[in-house]
Amino acid sequence: MIAIGSDHGGYALKEQIKKHLDELGLAYKDCGTDSDASCDYPIYGEAVARAVADGEAERGIVICGTGIGISISANKVKGIRAALCGDCYSAEYTRRHNDANVLALGARVLGEGLAEKIVDTFLSTEFEGGRHARRVALIAELEERERQ
Repeated sequence: MIAIGSDHGGYALKEQIKKHLDELGLAYKDCGTDSDASCDYPIYGEAVARAVADGEAERGIVICGTGIGISISANKVKGIRAALCGDCYSAEYTRRHNDANVLALGARVLGEGLAEKIVDTFLSTEFEGGRHARRVALIAELEERERQ
């Protein structure tokens, strides 16, 4: 299951990505928004992040105009490693090396075709573990220290 959400700036791309996920036969939960009416991206970044952090979804996709604000919001939820990706190489390596569990996209930055390829790469790439697992564990430790 994939959790997906956007603000108004990312709404059209979110709808396109949902169609793409349908074509791939992948299940998803739409965490909003449901229109292109102005709204606040932190609400939807958090909704997707909580679905992933709570185990309801394996991975998440968040979309706003640039992808920046909504990725910052998603990263505030414990256990989330959201990565803003504008190319397939970054999408591949954020999964391989960082075990990112939420992909952030900028709807005003990417075309639909590239966004779909980035999603495909993010969803199909596995975490390598090994030395990277140690580094991801260090990120989790940092998160714990900051929350105390």
